[in-house]
Amino acid sequence: MSEETDMKKSETGRGAPAANSGSPAKKEGQLTPGSDVMQVERHDFTDLVPENRPRVQSMKGFDECYTDIVDYIIRCTHKIWDERDIGLIYTHYTHNCVLYGTLGTMYTREEVVRDTIQRLVQLPERRGMGTHVIWNGNDEEGFYTSHLVTGTGRHTQYGQYGAPTGRTFTSRTVADCMIYQNKIYREWVVTDTMAVLKQLGVDPHGYAEKLAKISFDKGLLALDIGESRMMIGQYPPKDLADTSMANTDLEAETIQLLHDIYNRKMLGRIKQMYASNAQYHGPLMAELYGEAAITHQTLGLIGSMPDANFEVQHICSTPCEEGGTKVAIRWVMEGHHLGYGNLMELGDPTGKRIQLMGMTHLHFKNGKIVDEWRVFDQLAPLVQVKLAQMADRPSALPEPSEQPEG
Repeated sequence: MSEETDMKKSETGRGAPAANSGSPAKKEGQLTPGSDVMQVERHDFTDLVPENRPRVQSMKGFDECYTDIVDYIIRCTHKIWDERDIGLIYTHYTHNCVLYGTLGTMYTREEVVRDTIQRLVQLPERRGMGTHVIWNGNDEEGFYTSHLVTGTGRHTQYGQYGAPTGRTFTSRTVADCMIYQNKIYREWVVTDTMAVLKQLGVDPHGYAEKLAKISFDKGLLALDIGESRMMIGQYPPKDLADTSMANTDLEAETIQLLHDIYNRKMLGRIKQMYASNAQYHGPLMAELYGEAAITHQTLGLIGSMPDANFEVQHICSTPCEEGGTKVAIRWVMEGHHLGYGNLMELGDPTGKRIQLMGMTHLHFKNGKIVDEWRVFDQLAPLVQVKLAQMADRPSALPEPSEQPEG
């Protein structure tokens, strides 16, 4: 996403203090005096979408029913997906919104409408329950939200996954949104589709092959563009990360921590920064405990693409009622499938280039990370590898044009 650097100011609202409880002047866990912006974690759904609640945050340009930015995210998501008011997309997304997904990018509001309809057609019982909303910004510069959703449902109708299996599923999704005056104009969505496929009994290789063929038939070939960005020439990774996008000291420390772990391969930092009883909520609905398990899961991701560069794309944070601070990180790993690890569906190392977009939510409390929610989709690299293998076939290469004599 080449425009990321240029978008930092608009994404974070920098240049003015972020109008949320995670501004740099606040200590970890300190709630802003008088702040009544809703939090999600400890409240029942009926408390999150109350009737006749007074507006507690400046929301210029937003529909009157929204009382703060968390209310906006929880309420409009519920209306669109659970109450089936799909038409609200026309008033909640700009006509030229861009939605970045793990399996492709949408560039218009109409594509978002069609995609929503198709997902609801095959999974009509799906319910998405808000787990966190971590945010920053204000109604002048715009808001940025990172919304973790736990989705459950049953596969009862024919659709993208084929004939209905009748099986149930649970999966995690994180949607990061840039919002201005009631409309989302840019969104990043990471859904653990592989978790859904496995629970429904759908063959992930057959499904990935089908998706790769669609791209291949459009003439899209996944060509390797050379070495990863982790190292330039023969130099080692840099000691210090670029923390310029951080809004708080804790956010800067988090960026450096991730750089140390993923780029410098200093996995001992996990033992230093995670509580001994930390809980890990990972892809394929993994629920693990302790720094050893978290270290192994992280090593497994690095092992599948050991030359990958890990790049933080966005970070924001909010203190929470549970104590401490929750931090949301959107990141991208780019490298090659050179080893064995957590991306098990890829099989033996193929050497193919992989781009993996992920989201991480961290809960810091008393100086330690006590919970991590890590969301990425193993289906995306499988599709990328299969597309690259299709491009390797001799029949896939265009015939060289005949050169005129003389």
